[in-house]
Amino acid sequence: MNSPTPASLQELVSCLSDYDPQALPVAQAQKIIQEFVTPIHAVEKLALRQALGRVLAEDIISGINVPAHDNSAMDGYALRSSCLPASGNLILKIIGTAYAGRAFAGTVAAGECVRIMTGAVMPEHCDTVIPQEFTIDANELQVTIPFGKIKAGDNRRFKGEDLALGKIALSKGKILRPAELGLLASLGVAEVPVQRRLRVAFFSTGDELRSLGEHLDEGCVYDSNRYTLYGMLQRLGCEMLDMGVIKDDPVSLKAAFQSACENADAIITSGGVSVGAADYTKQIMSELGDVAFWTIGMRPGRPMAFGKIHANGSSAYLFGLPGNPVAVMVTFYFFARNALLHMMGATSPALTLVPAKSLAPIRKRAGRTEYQRGILSIASDGGLQVAITGSQGSGILRSMTEANCMVVLHDEQGNVAAGDQVEVLMFEGLL
Repeated sequence: MNSPTPASLQELVSCLSDYDPQALPVAQAQKIIQEFVTPIHAVEKLALRQALGRVLAEDIISGINVPAHDNSAMDGYALRSSCLPASGNLILKIIGTAYAGRAFAGTVAAGECVRIMTGAVMPEHCDTVIPQEFTIDANELQVTIPFGKIKAGDNRRFKGEDLALGKIALSKGKILRPAELGLLASLGVAEVPVQRRLRVAFFSTGDELRSLGEHLDEGCVYDSNRYTLYGMLQRLGCEMLDMGVIKDDPVSLKAAFQSACENADAIITSGGVSVGAADYTKQIMSELGDVAFWTIGMRPGRPMAFGKIHANGSSAYLFGLPGNPVAVMVTFYFFARNALLHMMGATSPALTLVPAKSLAPIRKRAGRTEYQRGILSIASDGGLQVAITGSQGSGILRSMTEANCMVVLHDEQGNVAAGDQVEVLMFEGLL
């Protein structure tokens, strides 16, 4: 369903002199994925309130100045700064009032001022506002300005200060959040062009998996991965096709991949990309398209498949994630998420890592990237500190519910001592 990529995945990786699919560094895998995927190109217009969370498809040019006039940032008194004395207090005559939405029509002469409300248009010749709480001896006729309380130009908002006529208000690729909706409304924009939602199909593979509501036979487990994937994709604003649990047999798997390919822009699977004897997923992926199978230098989540598959004239990008629940979440956030945002046309910044002090030693083997679940808190000195949640097994999903961050231990790092600084990815706004 996407436009063709400029080169095949195999051509792309063949240009890398140090490419080793059996020992691929995290950064290299991320770079390959980002270079291979391309954005979708389909636009729709939505009413402003319906556009929350969507990706802007075109630059929005301001058709007006915001604000439209110089105006007051405070409730107080508008005056001419040329009247401010070199010493001593200043007494000014009050000649009227300016309200927001109802300007003062007269002219302010030397020795005069106008009572003014926040947002009201600045009267002619006035360039400064003193807040009412800074004044003394105010009555209906006059007000005293204490010396040194204000300087020329204070509390004056300029015409076009927020946005000037003809300037770009929001750039293409911006994800529309509440602040962006407010900005668009301030420009009088009622409808906005956005990228259509990205369609993502997802399913789990494995004979041992059961969907909720099914009887749990001996040796079987309930499928949790589809629910974490649903939540993560929902947070990205994707249109989702949940294809359930697909059994470990070639006919069912091929039919699932073909159906997903015909109905989605991207496919995410969990399980079936390791070396298990009953895993037919890798075989079907290879038959249907241009797919690479990687052993990534990371923990958790070493096995991963990535590429593009084809069926009946359609194509879709493929992310084959591991089967362990925590590994699914880690590989989604550090590989699939940015690729999906790129496909959506979003100019989203990379995930932000912040420094924190480790409260305890952390065992770490140099030469691979490790992601450990952590609990971030504020230390007595105001800095950030983090402790891991305990056992870091890739099947311990409970640890993700206890954690509020991920401790990111980079490739070159070895063991971490108590008190060492580490980098963390905060979950708030992500999970």
